[in-house]
Amino acid sequence: MSNLLYPALKDVEHTIPIERLNVLRNQVESEKPNPSSQSLFNYAWGLIKCKGHRYQQEGVDILKQLYKDAPEIRKDCLYYLSMGSLKLGDYASARQFIEELLKIEPENSQGIAMKSVIEDRITREGLISLGIAGGVLAVGVGLIGALLRRKR
Repeated sequence: MSNLLYPALKDVEHTIPIERLNVLRNQVESEKPNPSSQSLFNYAWGLIKCKGHRYQQEGVDILKQLYKDAPEIRKDCLYYLSMGSLKLGDYASARQFIEELLKIEPENSQGIAMKSVIEDRITREGLISLGIAGGVLAVGVGLIGALLRRKR
């Protein structure tokens, strides 16, 4: 595994405790009715960094809205949208977000590393799916063969 890939993988796998998320949530709550884009971004980042799909999905939803509403943080939103989508298993969206970031900043080392992590997951999941499909096919062929032999 390359040195470039390792930090991105570490970033994807890093989680934060719920207590830290609560600090970020409290900041957003204290700024209501109009929390700052930065506070919302920090909270979305925390949600993505928490364990649990429900948290991660909420983080992705907030980042999608911020992407539309806060052009000054779009690049950061794209990176974490990619990470959140990856954690949710939505590889197509993860790839789309990171490719959009790399169109804006082709030399972005975090983006390049994240793209490698995404491609690795897509390849690995594809191979696992092929293995499962192959196993199911082999069992099916075996059952059909056994049934045909019984009929004779």
